[in-house]
Amino acid sequence: MAKTGTTTQGLREAIERSGYYPALVAEAVEAAVGGEPVVSYLVHQETTFDSNEVRRHVTVLVLTGTRFIVSHTDEQPADGTSPSPYATTSSESVKLGTISSVVLSRVVANPESYTPGTLPREVVLTIGWGAVSRLDMEPATCGDPNCEADHGYTGSATADDLSLRVSEAADGPDTVRQTLTFAQALSEATAKTPAGPAR
Repeated sequence: MAKTGTTTQGLREAIERSGYYPALVAEAVEAAVGGEPVVSYLVHQETTFDSNEVRRHVTVLVLTGTRFIVSHTDEQPADGTSPSPYATTSSESVKLGTISSVVLSRVVANPESYTPGTLPREVVLTIGWGAVSRLDMEPATCGDPNCEADHGYTGSATADDLSLRVSEAADGPDTVRQTLTFAQALSEATAKTPAGPAR
């Protein structure tokens, strides 16, 4: 693992390389990290098409010895609240003990000839810490096709605080590799950290 100074410097360089309001993004991330050493990081820029507008977003994930930090910056066009375009930055700091799940989904081409160590075509990193949950519900049934009784609903709740999709085609192999590295570091860190109090 890289030394702390190198990792912190690497984070700053990755933010600058993204070219997405680097001074604004770096200031928000550095304020959230404070004086803690950076263990691992991921900088992900995404471009989306909204009607006839192209909008960009950047998400920065940082792992320190005690916290997981997510900072998101989003640009907005001029609107009723602002006569000029503007950007919104938010940062959240999560204690490692409150992270309940780290899910990494890998998509590989030609799985029958997969060789260990080959980079996936895309990865989806989903991290849950209990701030946001998704409920999937459907009407419950008893199995009798002629039954007209109301059996209520059944469903499942899934922690879904952050989901990040990275692909080799859109983001490049280095970003896919960095996502794998970050996911492994976060999984290892949460495994070593005692869980927080139940909610």
